[in-house]
Amino acid sequence: MENILLKDNVTGLESYFAAGGYKALKKALAMKPADLIEEVKKSGLRGRGGAGFPTGLKWSFVPKDAEGPRYLVCNADEGEPGTFKDRELILRNPHALIEGMAIAARAIGAGTGYIYIRGEFVAEARALEKAAAEARAKGFIGGNMLGSGSDFELYLHRGAGAYICGEETALLESLEGFKGQPRLKPPFPAVKGLFGGPTVINNVETLASVPAIIDKGGAWYAAIGAGKSTGTKLFCVSGPVNKPGVYELPLGAAFRELLEKTCGGLKPGKKLKAVIPGGSSTPVLTAEEAWAVKLDYESLAAAGSMLGSGGVIVIDESQCMVKLLQVLARFYHHESCGQCTPCREGCGWIEKIMDRLESGKGSPKDIDTLYSVAEGMTGRTICPLADAMAMPVMSFVKKFRSEFEAHAAGKCCPPEAPVKH
Repeated sequence: MENILLKDNVTGLESYFAAGGYKALKKALAMKPADLIEEVKKSGLRGRGGAGFPTGLKWSFVPKDAEGPRYLVCNADEGEPGTFKDRELILRNPHALIEGMAIAARAIGAGTGYIYIRGEFVAEARALEKAAAEARAKGFIGGNMLGSGSDFELYLHRGAGAYICGEETALLESLEGFKGQPRLKPPFPAVKGLFGGPTVINNVETLASVPAIIDKGGAWYAAIGAGKSTGTKLFCVSGPVNKPGVYELPLGAAFRELLEKTCGGLKPGKKLKAVIPGGSSTPVLTAEEAWAVKLDYESLAAAGSMLGSGGVIVIDESQCMVKLLQVLARFYHHESCGQCTPCREGCGWIEKIMDRLESGKGSPKDIDTLYSVAEGMTGRTICPLADAMAMPVMSFVKKFRSEFEAHAAGKCCPPEAPVKH
């Protein structure tokens, strides 16, 4: 099928316009906001940032009688290890995001939008600034869009590279100039968000999918994919594969198809050991589980994992699962904002245990403690960062316990051979 998002040669306004760009915005400006929301609901589009919440339903939560300004925020703070799709989408098709935001703003009645982008994404930020300037010059954003009487001002805000600011309320705190820490909910952002006004926050991939839905209809989009997992999804594939990268596939595609057909299979001499299917915070699958699974929300949930961000991390037999978990523990401990005790103390405790096990100084008791600490962290914090640490820990220990027991017995992995240049 033809790609919806990853199109070729559409980086500039003229090429995007020639490919049918901004046709959906013209159509949307002639529609009622409620009809736009209904069309997105009909499409079945779900949030592509990781949570998978129905997009149209999220838009409908904005109170219809709310006074004062409303805001639309795009989360472009892509920091999940193993995930690099949004930055690729921004570089290859930036106007799809801008058009999607203009349509979403029309749907929820927002006059102001912000793209909160990770500070390290310098080239991506420049691409968005260029695309926004092109769109503004042609009247696609700004005051009185295309003579419709609707205004939509769009601003780019560069964050400082904090993983926690990928959580939507921490992002709002940062956008307002405060320390990026998650807020208690309720109230939810749709009721009281940015600067106290009703706010909708969507991911880059989610918003970039909107123009095609409005142009071709929600029913058209819903016919792509599998069951409640409609449309296409961007998958970032990393690891020892012949063709790592970002690929667009219909939801419901088999993992086997993605790995063997799309990515050209594993590199010579490599054998599949495990797969993390949705970014580093999702539970790991064994090779046997991965070969049988389909890449959609329901299938991965049934397999005991999550679609998440679509960051597919391929792990081969030469990799030590204890070492991999140690790396993840260090990352999540470093990125915890420290606001919640279970996360602050739990992530640090897990990192210390992993350091002991990896250095050969651990004990069998450490393995049970590791699992117990992770289990005690789940569902007990303001945001999901604690769960993001706990889910890999529990799945790694459960499915690869023999490796942890070997480390606890002092049988560490041999040191890596020096790389020959």
